Amino acid sequence: MTREAADRGRTLLLAAVAGTAIANNYAVQPALTDVADQLGVPSSVIGLVPTAALVGCTAGFALLLPLVDRVAPRRLIAGQLAVLAAALVLAASAPGAGVLLAAYLVIGATAGVAAQAGGIAGRHAPPGRRATAVATVAAGMSAGILLSRLVGGALADALGWRRMLLVFATLALLGAVATVRLLPARRPSADRGYLATLGSLPLLLRQHPLLRRAVVCGGLWYFAFNLVWVSLALALGRPPHALSATAIGLYSLAGLLGFAVLPLTGRLTDRHAPGTVIAASMLAAAAGTVLLATGLGTPAVTALGLALFDAGCFAAQAANQSRVLALDPARGGSLSSVYLVLYFVVGALGTALAAPLLDAVGWRGTTAVALAALVAAAAVGRRVHDRRERNRAPVAAVR
Repeated sequence: MTREAADRGRTLLLAAVAGTAIANNYAVQPALTDVADQLGVPSSVIGLVPTAALVGCTAGFALLLPLVDRVAPRRLIAGQLAVLAAALVLAASAPGAGVLLAAYLVIGATAGVAAQAGGIAGRHAPPGRRATAVATVAAGMSAGILLSRLVGGALADALGWRRMLLVFATLALLGAVATVRLLPARRPSADRGYLATLGSLPLLLRQHPLLRRAVVCGGLWYFAFNLVWVSLALALGRPPHALSATAIGLYSLAGLLGFAVLPLTGRLTDRHAPGTVIAASMLAAAAGTVLLATGLGTPAVTALGLALFDAGCFAAQAANQSRVLALDPARGGSLSSVYLVLYFVVGALGTALAAPLLDAVGWRGTTAVALAALVAAAAVGRRVHDRRERNRAPVAAVR
């Protein structure tokens, strides 16, 4: 096998690991009603399962993602996938909601291995191909998020939710075996201990102005992303549309365009400054938002608007994380940890404000707020304070 083929195979494996791992945060959601019935608990309690997964995932970004800079990829990824599989088995055998929620905290934390996979792809890709490699992993991660509910729901209908979780546990174990065989066994050189690394994370924001700008930029479009999708689901579920949950869920397939553009984004980011790609991506997302603002009465227009919106946000994220990882490739895990934790915190505000904004200013007013956030993100992302970014090729990317 040639070196190029080996690199490509490793990247594709990491993309598959990222997709199947992150899918576990969402796959059970279509079956939550069945879970509540079988466990004999109120839907309000079982509705905490997605929250537990999100809390666990955020904790994983903060506590586990920096391990990319300290632990050999083979041990790090395989070990977490094994723990993920064990947590899925625990969830599948849960006798009550307490055990299930505890299992999903662990599932969320270890599903964050998807972000680690992107950092590893960027670190070990050949020069001039790093953004392409990490964007490929980002495409796998995005596919996992996009298809997880469809696959999880179909498997739950066919096999039951417990067996569905066991299928995902099997996939995690297969991924662990494959990573032991194909990922590098060499441990990265680290100049500080784990606790010292965690303690140094806040300092990275002070040391790197570009990291602060990346956080603001990414947070703005993730705020808009959550705001649009949550308010869209609420608006379509109410009169005059009153669509079923299945019909609303089908709109998520519009995100396939975002999934498709990620490899192209990687190649463009390898050739051009990330700020240029981010600005163009935000313009595409803004155009999609304008289409959505015209109303939700025409499904084709809504789908096109969502496709442009998702594609712009996905592409910008790949370019933005290339900028983050390029700051210091040797500390890419720590930099990504800071970025993703704050990215999720800012994005969560969009989720929290969706319903109040929709009630206060309606659908058009809500999309206007999202549009303002996207325009601000384009402005922040386009500015280049670091001259090195003008003069060097970008070296990494992730979603």
